[in-house]
Amino acid sequence: MAPHPVVQAIIDLSAGAIGGTACVFSGQPFDTAKVKMQTFPSMYRGFLHCFMSTYRQMGLRGLYQGATPALIANIAENAVLFMSYGFCQDVLRRITGMDRAVELSDLQKACSGSLASIFSSLALCPTELVKCRLQAMHEMEASGKIPSGQKSSVWSVVRTVLRKDGPLGFYQGLTTTIVREVPGYFCFFGAYELCRTTFAQHLSTEKDGIGVVPLMFSGGFGGACLWLVIYPIDCVKSRIQVHSLAGRQQGFIKTLMGIIRTEGVAPLYSGLTPTMIRTFPANGALFLAYELSRKAMMQKFGDV
Repeated sequence: MAPHPVVQAIIDLSAGAIGGTACVFSGQPFDTAKVKMQTFPSMYRGFLHCFMSTYRQMGLRGLYQGATPALIANIAENAVLFMSYGFCQDVLRRITGMDRAVELSDLQKACSGSLASIFSSLALCPTELVKCRLQAMHEMEASGKIPSGQKSSVWSVVRTVLRKDGPLGFYQGLTTTIVREVPGYFCFFGAYELCRTTFAQHLSTEKDGIGVVPLMFSGGFGGACLWLVIYPIDCVKSRIQVHSLAGRQQGFIKTLMGIIRTEGVAPLYSGLTPTMIRTFPANGALFLAYELSRKAMMQKFGDV
């Protein structure tokens, strides 16, 4: 018997938040390298150069720069994403006349995840803007786009955004975020569920019983498919959010065409290496934490 919709929503929200926390702690250094390479591709020869340069200049703290907003962003995004994911699955069941306890197909779950990403974008955009600016602060100062010696804390970035652009300033890059998330999460949830189904068939078991390693691999595979599809869009989003600090506020199409015209196509994929390295441990940890915590909460509160 399926739990009450409100209880189900709270379980999905909580499990998503736990998964988001695990994702940040396992993948933040790689995400920092990704943002630096996306926003200032000419400064670094590659992933190792960026990673080691950051470590030499600022130590381990530099690799975890922006960890606080990243943690807030991932908790907010994944809590809303997985709660909306469950809600969108229920809506799809109602539309197709299915019972709430019926398991959806992998394609139907992919569509539910894609729709859910619109809601999570609203929670993600403000915190990701702060995270990206913190991660690229050193490069902004080195390139002369902002005065050197500025405080680089979460609250200093928040105050700067509010002073220059008001509350709506936190939603610079929202359109690009939604454009990125909708196809990305179709691939994310679709690849994750398809991979779990393949493991279940191979191991002759249920999808919930495939074990820790196949579960983490499925999460990593879903993440890899997401990033391969959306990476150029994410690069444009990072440019918009970081360079708007220096007063350059352009939309998605103008920013995209400007990069291609002046730098070529290659910079749109700058930072892809750390992203692909990061995706397996980070998304593996995300889905492992999500599935285990959700299963535990369903067993305890599923009858409520």
